[in-house]
Amino acid sequence: MKSILEVRHLKTLLALREAGNLLRAAVLLNVTQSALSHQLKQLEEHHGAALFERKSIPVRFTPAGERLLKLADSILPQIANAERDMVRMMQGVAGQLRIAVECHTCFDWLMPAMDVFRMRWPEVELDIVSGFQADPVGLLYGHRADVAIVSEIDPDETVTYHPLFRFEIVALIAHDHPLAKRDFLVAEDFSNDTLITYPVPDDMLDVVRQVLKPAGVQTNRRTTELTVAMLQLVASRRGIATLPIWAAQNYLNRDYVLAKRITPYGLTGRLYAACLPEMSTRPYLMDFVNTTRESCYINLKNVELL
Repeated sequence: MKSILEVRHLKTLLALREAGNLLRAAVLLNVTQSALSHQLKQLEEHHGAALFERKSIPVRFTPAGERLLKLADSILPQIANAERDMVRMMQGVAGQLRIAVECHTCFDWLMPAMDVFRMRWPEVELDIVSGFQADPVGLLYGHRADVAIVSEIDPDETVTYHPLFRFEIVALIAHDHPLAKRDFLVAEDFSNDTLITYPVPDDMLDVVRQVLKPAGVQTNRRTTELTVAMLQLVASRRGIATLPIWAAQNYLNRDYVLAKRITPYGLTGRLYAACLPEMSTRPYLMDFVNTTRESCYINLKNVELL
């Protein structure tokens, strides 16, 4: 029997399993949903069997689909390993990736992504520059870091920005807070309360930069290094905190505090991996970016790829 199977078909099935539905799988592979549907339909027509149940949430594969997934699990890692070996033979990859971060909550998603990367590139020394960095891009220029995780693109900097993902930032309040019945908060709602944050400058806080400052609103601030301490202060009516939805999700699942949108349209944060131009051409740097994007899109709630 002549086979029509291609590597792209196996990647499609794997992405569908990891992402949970066609739309998310298409985003993960950077193709249109219709193109993905066409691929799968072509396979199903060729083999005369459905590969997955169309209305199942999350996606459920048929025995035929499971068989092809087993093939994908076997073949795709071998292909990826062979391609990395080719890079090693032609270019050499001995090097290091020292990562500097400017956000306290980055560790929630960075550590799992680093674990995956280590398995793919065991010979690349991977490390995090100790402590919170107020100017991670400055560490690139000083050759004290190789990658900086930042929330804004500065066109005046001579670095390359690799888009990672965007996410919603929510306001967290106590159940008995006067604003508890509101559908969303606006800038003025913060004026008579205390904003509880990590100890970072104002211009590094999205809620200040995007919401409060444009509205001319000033608020008292209280800082803490620990997320758990921040949420304890919120729960005891000491103020309002703002966090990415993934950083607060465990507390929301336990109904410890309430989450409110910030503005009717929500407050969006973005993250980028910045590096010097010469670092951008290195294969392991690009694979680190791709690994991070894929890991975060699959594992974090309400994340959209940039």
